[in-house]
Amino acid sequence: MNVIWRNSVSCLRIRKVPHRYQSGNHPAAPLGSRILTDPAKVFEHNMWDHMQWSKEEEAAARKRVEENSAVRVLLEEQVKYENEASQYWDTFYKVHKNKFFKDRNWLLREFPEIIPVDQKTEEKTQESSWDNVKTGAANCFSRMHCPIMPEEKNLGMKRCGSSDGPSRARSHFSNLDSEEHSEGPLKTELFPGSSATFRILEVGCGAGNSVFPILNTLQNAPESFLYCCDFASRAVELVKLHSSYRAAQCCAFVHDVCDEDSPYPFPDGILDVILLVFVLSSIHPDRMQGVINRLSKLLKPGGMLLFRDYGRYDKTQLRFKRGHCLSENFYVRGDGTRAYFFTKGEVHTMFCKAGLDEKQNLVDRRLQVNRKKQVKMHRVWVQGKFQKPLHLTQKPSKLVSPLLSHG
Repeated sequence: MNVIWRNSVSCLRIRKVPHRYQSGNHPAAPLGSRILTDPAKVFEHNMWDHMQWSKEEEAAARKRVEENSAVRVLLEEQVKYENEASQYWDTFYKVHKNKFFKDRNWLLREFPEIIPVDQKTEEKTQESSWDNVKTGAANCFSRMHCPIMPEEKNLGMKRCGSSDGPSRARSHFSNLDSEEHSEGPLKTELFPGSSATFRILEVGCGAGNSVFPILNTLQNAPESFLYCCDFASRAVELVKLHSSYRAAQCCAFVHDVCDEDSPYPFPDGILDVILLVFVLSSIHPDRMQGVINRLSKLLKPGGMLLFRDYGRYDKTQLRFKRGHCLSENFYVRGDGTRAYFFTKGEVHTMFCKAGLDEKQNLVDRRLQVNRKKQVKMHRVWVQGKFQKPLHLTQKPSKLVSPLLSHG
């Protein structure tokens, strides 16, 4: 732990805090500035940033995972969890409704790419905190409905694209659709958001804990449009029934991203941003590459896919008991929902195989504290930003690993 404090103090002395990668002209947003410099003060805050693990801590976590993964769930039950995945999540939302997860008020700080670069509202957003921006969300929109549409570790790695400097400006693409559609479907066919010049898709929207903070941020950008989907119909219903849902700027629809043949209510190649936050981990590992390949086709050249999910040895993984492991680093909860725990290397490989350039890929380690119980817990998340190149030189890799046999 002494290593942690020395590194933290050094960081403060030179007054440098790691910054997220920012695309376009977005302002820099700090990774986190709450550094633990005095171990005696660990219980003064609920969360500490930039925590590096000692070799002993990592060895203990690895041992814990070996123990809780020693007994695997029977194959027959694994098949059931796969086939009925949407039903388990549907039941989850019927029970918890929109009360389980908190609104993701950190989204704009971590992913400023969500806001159109050339919006006049950007400067105003920079000057006020996300928490202040969301204050009046519930009263900003009237309830409307979506138009009818089809239902739906750190390894030595070579970079597949530049991940240090800023990317090429995205504003050029905010007002242009991909070339393949410029004279085709976009001009001749109408679809939800067809008149928008900046389009976002959130995959696995749940009850709207990202949807409504984003909508509130975009309320003064009428040329922007938000699509959101989930394979749990109850979740989509909760989004549509929310008092802030506005069909003029948002379209919520049921969609299973694992079904490559299921159509989206918009053409390929038109999205500026795709948000994939704590969603991929719930999908069977053998299906993940196929999902990313399909999503990459929805982006326009220069479009960004924003990713955040569970990292290897997060406290959630360490808390699983024996008998809940489906496969390596893949577990099932008591309610039937599942979770995978990623390494930075796995994330790099999957997104690059899909033809996307890596602009950010980091492991976010934090120390979460329960001051009342005097308990310390390590949180580990992986966050990445991946951009569709301006000119594709090769097709995305095909999914190699087969899914569990259902025979």
